[in-house]
Amino acid sequence: MRALFAAIAGLIFGLGLTISEMVNPAKVLAFLDIFSGAWDPSLMFVMGAGVVVYAAGYQIIVRRRETPLVEPHFSIPVAHRIDPPLIGGAVIFGAGWGLVGLCPGPAFSALLLGGTPVLVFMAAVVVGMVGFEWVWTPLRSRANA
Repeated sequence: MRALFAAIAGLIFGLGLTISEMVNPAKVLAFLDIFSGAWDPSLMFVMGAGVVVYAAGYQIIVRRRETPLVEPHFSIPVAHRIDPPLIGGAVIFGAGWGLVGLCPGPAFSALLLGGTPVLVFMAAVVVGMVGFEWVWTPLRSRANA
């Protein structure tokens, strides 16, 4: 049941990314380029809709449900401070998004549509994730020792 809900959520998310053209790097780069005179603000509506849906869902979680449908408890983040790993991750994510016009979610949705550039991007994402685990995990375990 859990896998079914995850698959349905992923399909809805991917469909939304495709309909909103977040899988089109040219559209994303036009949104990010506010100084060229060809700025395309339409993706603000996509982000705004995402914030509204998240806020409504969070309120349902916090106020109406005691437990999720298919899990024993909710996994709500408890960290409230801005730390160097958060800043570093945001910088790397933003730089990649600005340079390529894709972030991992839309790139995954575009795997069948985007051809070689998307495959190269997703390979770089995987290498980055593996590299992070290879570097960060030993650093964190040394710091905790």
